[in-house]
Amino acid sequence: MSALDHLDPVPTPGDTGVYAFETHTPEAELDDLRARLAAARLPEPETVHRAAPDPRRWDQGVPLADLVEVVNYWRTGYDWRAFEERLDRIGQFRTSIDDLRIHFLHKRSARADATPLILTHGWPGSIAEFIDVVDELADPNDAGKPAFHVVVPSLPGFGYSDRPATTGWGTEKIAAAWVELMSRLGYGRFLAHGGDWGGNIITVLAGRFPEHVLGIHTTFAESPPGMTVDGLTPAERKWTEDTRDFWHHRAAYAKQQATRPQTIGYSLVDSPIGLLAWILDKFAEWSDTDDSPFETISMDRVLDDVTLYWLTRTGASAARIYYESHNSLDPDLRVDVPSAITIYPRDIEKYPRAWAQERYRRIVRWNSPETGGHFPSLEVPGYFVEDLREGLAAVLAAGTVGPRP
Repeated sequence: MSALDHLDPVPTPGDTGVYAFETHTPEAELDDLRARLAAARLPEPETVHRAAPDPRRWDQGVPLADLVEVVNYWRTGYDWRAFEERLDRIGQFRTSIDDLRIHFLHKRSARADATPLILTHGWPGSIAEFIDVVDELADPNDAGKPAFHVVVPSLPGFGYSDRPATTGWGTEKIAAAWVELMSRLGYGRFLAHGGDWGGNIITVLAGRFPEHVLGIHTTFAESPPGMTVDGLTPAERKWTEDTRDFWHHRAAYAKQQATRPQTIGYSLVDSPIGLLAWILDKFAEWSDTDDSPFETISMDRVLDDVTLYWLTRTGASAARIYYESHNSLDPDLRVDVPSAITIYPRDIEKYPRAWAQERYRRIVRWNSPETGGHFPSLEVPGYFVEDLREGLAAVLAAGTVGPRP
């Protein structure tokens, strides 16, 4: 039985229609999830023993006691229907691009001066990252704040977008698909925001399709290869050391998904415990907290994200974005549209401005907050919205005058 009850048709070649979408997971699917959680076989506790709060409790991965707490809530207290209702209130749609149905949220602002804005998530995120900020971005309480027509697509293979049946859906193709998606909505030129894979995708989007992109705001600003540490401040050198340490010692998940996504995919699609642990580990390690991700991110929001992966059976297909695009960002790609860049202190990749500006050649705003990690829209949503507004305001004020010499 499918987890989807939807209104849009099976795609036919050449169909460019945009169709309203609804989802109502059959109760049997939720009963099956709860039964699997109740029957889970768990390993013995980790062999590192530290009292909370202490991030070293997570040295071997998700601690057993923490996992059990989340599983019990997932089984007995979590309300998936509330998440479904929130998606429907925002507005859900799908459209077929290259015979693949792309799911997206679309919230048009009531303001006549609103600017189109596409928000792109990454892994292990989803559209759940943005549901708490869409309304405020579209229709701010303060009339003096900028307003946006907000589009939040699910990446191919994620959530309610179709799972690709062939190779080829990497970041370059996704960026081209976003241009087509926005065009179908009547947005020939638009702003773009993203972090993680979303930041990679909007970098490609701005670099390849500058005629469509008014400017970008990103929390991911990967520099070209071969940059020197000469002239960097001690703090900037620390950023580069942290980034190098992450990729050398804490990126086994990326290597697995880039090389053998099908292998780990069996666990992610068959075991809700395996899926939860795989994703929760990243929320814990990549958030700006002293111990648990739930210091800043609600358990409900994490479970919205995990349950979306579970019910749509996208653990394997989402992992394949690494197979398609890991380390594939064109070293010669340059971004000449206005760019606002925010580097949160506990993010996993941090590049100094001197490095970033070799790729993003019109940085109009650079911000380094004192708090926040890889999931700022969930960790610090109020700050995230204000920073995004200020960054995009700077982008729009800069206009689209030609690239820096």
